[in-house]
Amino acid sequence: MNSSRPLIIGHRGASAVAPENTLAAFARALDEGADGVELDVRLARDGVPVVIHDATLRRTGLREGIVAEMTSAELGKIDVGSWFNRANPRLARPEYARQFIPTLDQVFLFFNEDPSREATIYVEMKTDRALQSSNELAHSVAQSINEFEFRSRVVVVSFNLNALAFIKQIDAGICTGALFEPRHTARKLMSTRRMIASVIERGADEILLHRLMATRNLVRCALENGIRPVVWTVDDSKWIRRANALGLHGVITNNPSKMAAAHGQA
Repeated sequence: MNSSRPLIIGHRGASAVAPENTLAAFARALDEGADGVELDVRLARDGVPVVIHDATLRRTGLREGIVAEMTSAELGKIDVGSWFNRANPRLARPEYARQFIPTLDQVFLFFNEDPSREATIYVEMKTDRALQSSNELAHSVAQSINEFEFRSRVVVVSFNLNALAFIKQIDAGICTGALFEPRHTARKLMSTRRMIASVIERGADEILLHRLMATRNLVRCALENGIRPVVWTVDDSKWIRRANALGLHGVITNNPSKMAAAHGQA
């Protein structure tokens, strides 16, 4: 894995050129120079973490269905690649129509079975407001990380800062990252001081900032407190130079190929 900064992380894989949150998108991201990938997990009805962003199947599955009401086996038969071919005919590939919703374990296995896939994996927990289901998801994610001995490779992230604190209660050795964006962040937390304090309070190792929030002051404050700053989601290659200047740990992008090319020229 490229150890230089900033790390280039494929948002839901190489989602600009492949169907998001699929093994094809993760493989494409690595092939195109990413240092790792970001993915989303939700709990299926049988308590298994599955890799999908939305709570329903409507957008990527092209059908009705609620993820939490279906088993992981049922979800594993849902085609989540054909929508991409329809939406992006110039980027369409026949193999994309054979992409299905993977479990988190299947994704970890994909990264584990090939030494060339030694990559960082950002796992975003999509939690609902129910504490029990949030804690259940955290338990399941932590269990998978430890079963695959992926502590050194995974960063568990969420907008739900209490869920991150719970991950640390389960296993303090698992790296966590607090997600912030203007729409999700309560007004009372919008100041730099309060934002950093909330990250420290939950024991998070990283702060993942929406690009509109990544001010020089906030990034500097994070670094001064030993918190690694990451910015998302950026597809403009100018961000590579800015990331180097700010001292960012990583950038999350839909287009790893474009950012990797800029990285090589920086």
